[in-house]
Amino acid sequence: MSTKYVNLYTEANPNPNSMKFVLNYLIVPDNTSFDFPDAGSAAGSPLATALFENFHYVKRVFFMNNFLTVTKAEEVSWEAVLGELKTFIRAYMEADQPIFTTEKIDELKHEANGEQDDEMVQRIKHLLDEYVRPAVESDGGAINFHSYNEGVVKVLLQGSCSGCPSSTLTLKAGIENLLKRMIPEVKEVVAEGV
Repeated sequence: MSTKYVNLYTEANPNPNSMKFVLNYLIVPDNTSFDFPDAGSAAGSPLATALFENFHYVKRVFFMNNFLTVTKAEEVSWEAVLGELKTFIRAYMEADQPIFTTEKIDELKHEANGEQDDEMVQRIKHLLDEYVRPAVESDGGAINFHSYNEGVVKVLLQGSCSGCPSSTLTLKAGIENLLKRMIPEVKEVVAEGV
């Protein structure tokens, strides 16, 4: 049995408890993401489940494009665990084991075929995708539109952004200012479910 070629490297990000593991191929299609904030939510991902089960210090697993972000317990240092996590993830990927269940992938396809957004929501999503998403992704996280109501935009912060000390500043000083400037109807941006 041959193994799959996997090039894997890590990148630090502004959240000191998160590490981005970057692969040489896409693991999640079309700018979608999967966030597993705890072991109980990981049923749709055999890889996330294995990380939670095998490493007690893993507190969150996030997947997007060609990377996964692992958030660890604060009391554990990256120096103590980075090597074993990298070895585990590389071996898992080389064995070409499933990252997501068929049900999770079907759920993603179903969500992609949802309702059409109104013009305001389309404008907000476009700005988030064009100006905000690339910067957030480079830090191992994601920002997804949640809702818009009476001038308030709610977003979901995932991956390394969830629980990051600088995420509130980024949300208010960066994202909120951008949206207010580009879409005068926007009065506030808040994080949902943080």
